[in-house]
Amino acid sequence: MAGTQLHRIKTISEYHRLRGLPKPGHPLISVIDYGLIAHSTDNNPISWVFDFYSISLKRDLGAKLKYGQQEYDFDEGVMFFISPGQVFRVEVERVAQARHSGWILLIHPDFLWNTSLAKVIKGYEFFDYSVHEALFLSEKEETIVTGMMQSIEQEYHTNIDKFSQDIIIAQLELLLKYAERFYQRQFITRKITNHKILNRLETTLSDYFNGDDLVQKGLPTVQSIADTLNISPTYLSALLKALTGQTTQQHIHDKLIEKAKEKLSVTDLSVSEIAYALGFEHPQSFSKLFKTKTSLSPLEFRQSFN
Repeated sequence: MAGTQLHRIKTISEYHRLRGLPKPGHPLISVIDYGLIAHSTDNNPISWVFDFYSISLKRDLGAKLKYGQQEYDFDEGVMFFISPGQVFRVEVERVAQARHSGWILLIHPDFLWNTSLAKVIKGYEFFDYSVHEALFLSEKEETIVTGMMQSIEQEYHTNIDKFSQDIIIAQLELLLKYAERFYQRQFITRKITNHKILNRLETTLSDYFNGDDLVQKGLPTVQSIADTLNISPTYLSALLKALTGQTTQQHIHDKLIEKAKEKLSVTDLSVSEIAYALGFEHPQSFSKLFKTKTSLSPLEFRQSFN
């Protein structure tokens, strides 16, 4: 993000003003028709950070949205989730020709105060996904999401009473549950893209364990592997869990045990030497992990070959 201006938006009312929209119907929650937002290429050098949650459903944006070094063209119906404090940048293109459509739901954390959702919203991993890991919606899914956003909008525009917040919170929880379901579907249906990620993960781990990185850097972390693949750690682990039943950490451990078995069976290195060669500071930590994964100690495994 170096070289770009960072613009922080603290309130939903401030967002409305900056986007040329009327005052929000509620200060802490707003559903916005994306077609009403004023876009300008003047804002292209600016990166944004919100102090509130943003859930967007966008189609035919005619813009590129960047997060970190990643770039994504929003020309199809996609959904993405931004949590408070997340930095992103939109680069608008073809302003005159673009057909903006979709919805943006803004929720200030204060709206969730002392509700069931306040305790669990951070557990939805897609708020930690990078923007380029957007959710691709089918036509049916898009209809469901649009209907829920319109129901939320209708609720806070009616006469506010003691039931209003509970009803909106319930609608938000339902929307997030549907998003969770749709992401699980996407992990399975986007086979080509996802299997490419699996292949790259396998190559990355093999290169790491077969090279000098283990000795020089120690065991790879989930963050370092995700960085190499240009994927957020939460998205990578969720994807792997859906496709293989294992997290990124478990894949790292599997590759480690595979390499340990190789050294135990074809070399005369001591268990301590193997442990250090595999990036462990303490041989007992290696032995404990090996036994957990194989039900055998390293020495018992080696003796099974004699």
